[in-house]
Amino acid sequence: MTRWIDAAFVRGGTSKGLFFREDALPPVGDGGDTSARDAIFCSALGSPDSFGRQLDGMGGGISSLSKVMVVAASARDGVDLDFTFGQVSVAEADVDYSGNCGNLSSGVVPFALSVGLVTAADGWHVFRLFNTNTAKFVDVGLNVVGGQAEVDGELVLPGVNGTGAPVELIYPDPAGSRTSGLLPTGQVSESINADGRMFDVSLVDATLPVVIVPAAAVGLNGDESPEEIDANAPSMRVIADLRRNAAVRMGLCASPEEAPQVVPKVAIVAPPMPTRLLDGTTLATDSADVVVRMISMGQTHKAVPGTGAMCLAAAAQVPGTIINVIIERSRAGDGSGSGAGNGSEDVGAAVSPEVRLGTPSGVVTAAAVRADDGSVTAASLFRTARVLMRGQVAVRD
Repeated sequence: MTRWIDAAFVRGGTSKGLFFREDALPPVGDGGDTSARDAIFCSALGSPDSFGRQLDGMGGGISSLSKVMVVAASARDGVDLDFTFGQVSVAEADVDYSGNCGNLSSGVVPFALSVGLVTAADGWHVFRLFNTNTAKFVDVGLNVVGGQAEVDGELVLPGVNGTGAPVELIYPDPAGSRTSGLLPTGQVSESINADGRMFDVSLVDATLPVVIVPAAAVGLNGDESPEEIDANAPSMRVIADLRRNAAVRMGLCASPEEAPQVVPKVAIVAPPMPTRLLDGTTLATDSADVVVRMISMGQTHKAVPGTGAMCLAAAAQVPGTIINVIIERSRAGDGSGSGAGNGSEDVGAAVSPEVRLGTPSGVVTAAAVRADDGSVTAASLFRTARVLMRGQVAVRD
């Protein structure tokens, strides 16, 4: 039997997903039971799919195209909208709510305007959102034209064809989205066992928990395409083990087997170098501050998750983290950049608030502000977004 449920298909940044008004879905059950909603999300996107393509649903067979957002008008003082992000597994009937999605966050206000959850006069507006996954606020700035989010503009977003109107995401107080703080263990760099070896990593949580590791440590150069990394079974095995063990170290779970699917993500970083992009062009060495390949849901991202980009920008502000040392060494003319800090914050210095990340799709610029006391007070990113379809999605009972 098929049911039809009101929904919209929205591109936010370099991701796409199904957006639902919360009042179009069954309520969350006792004790936070989301099983009724999960069944809807999995069916609508076409999961589980042993072929990995989600052909019988709206998903696209990769993590950045298998997502949902649930949006509601907020009852909180000073907040316009509440939203919940769900990462739908491609191969399994499972929805993970352990983190937020920065890319799809840029689509929340355009969706809400299109379905009447909020209204605004023409002009630039900043909307305050509350993300239920992380219990954090997100400020979204965009231009309204004719009561809808402006679509046309000159912003080029790596990985998205053409140009669009800018959507500014600002995460005030981004540290500790799912853990105890910016540095969940209190260390800027530390060693973690994976696949029987020890790896130097930085564990950072700003908008999203991320494990930062030098590319060379996991058998990579850093400039590989997503397909090349995904096909590298030894490196992917190490990365998966490293991620699970880091989840325990960050306090996200009690054992590696219990690690959430969405967090932490793994950022493979390397010094700037000429990099072949997915569109066939070459990214020049001086166009980026650091080369990044990020692993999400067991696959290499085609660009970079929005929250992941902001976390890396925040980590770059902390002297001694792996990404901070790479950037500082590269700017000083030492091209090695593969080492890490020695665990002391007197290593390196805070870099520019804006960090240029060399991704498989091009340069993504994210920013973070670090206060004198060492805290990261804000992180920001520009995206583009567009509501692609409104209507009803078919769900099998």
